[in-house]
Amino acid sequence: MKKFIRYSLNSSPVYGLLEGDVISELDGDLFQNQPTGTQRKLGEVKLLTPCAPRQIIAVGRNYKSHLEGRPTPSRPEMFYKPISSLQGPDGPIVLPPDATNTHSEGELVLVMGRRLRRASREEAAAAIFGVTCGNDVSERNWQNGPDKDIQWWRAKGSDTFSPLGPAIVTDLDYANLRLTTRMNGEVVQDQSTADLIFDCPTVLSFVSQYVTLEPGDVIYTGTPGSTRKMKAGDIVEIEIENVGILRNPVA
Repeated sequence: MKKFIRYSLNSSPVYGLLEGDVISELDGDLFQNQPTGTQRKLGEVKLLTPCAPRQIIAVGRNYKSHLEGRPTPSRPEMFYKPISSLQGPDGPIVLPPDATNTHSEGELVLVMGRRLRRASREEAAAAIFGVTCGNDVSERNWQNGPDKDIQWWRAKGSDTFSPLGPAIVTDLDYANLRLTTRMNGEVVQDQSTADLIFDCPTVLSFVSQYVTLEPGDVIYTGTPGSTRKMKAGDIVEIEIENVGILRNPVA
């Protein structure tokens, strides 16, 4: 198991390997790199999103506990989130002035390690580089309200609506990880990824029949249970077993 992070050094992004609270700096990118021999303390750096994806794809309604009486989908229900919606660890989730019912959604996020096109489940499973924590922030009125948009472009894609991090972790059993969302320290969501309706290889294989996935692309895999409205001043934490805690204040 390895933990990869990305942080700012002299205004430039740098990758590193994290062990405890010690970062070993890497020369190169997420996939081709060499240790420089330089080490730093985690508390000395500003963490960025752990990768710089070319595209963000997400799954809706992928836990039975989140369906709330709606029928179980017959296939993964996919949508896009813009790159401009990314936010790093500890960065604020900024609520638009006219947002009135914005919820957090804790999610397991897959990071691609290989190009994937028209792949089988087995090929898709082998293409996962690692996983990280994500928050699929959602403004419910724009998503489902009486004046909802045709697309979820702003409901799930407004600036800062895709927090990601803190680390990409490899060689885990992605099919059985505990996911917990806390708001101001109170547990809001708590479930295992074993309860996904469509598991990670199935989602990736399905997407790859139509959209080619490239190394570094990220896929948000869905949120469990009920979600809760956020307000300015709240602190949202998404924790995934053996991955870490993604923490973001709401502004």
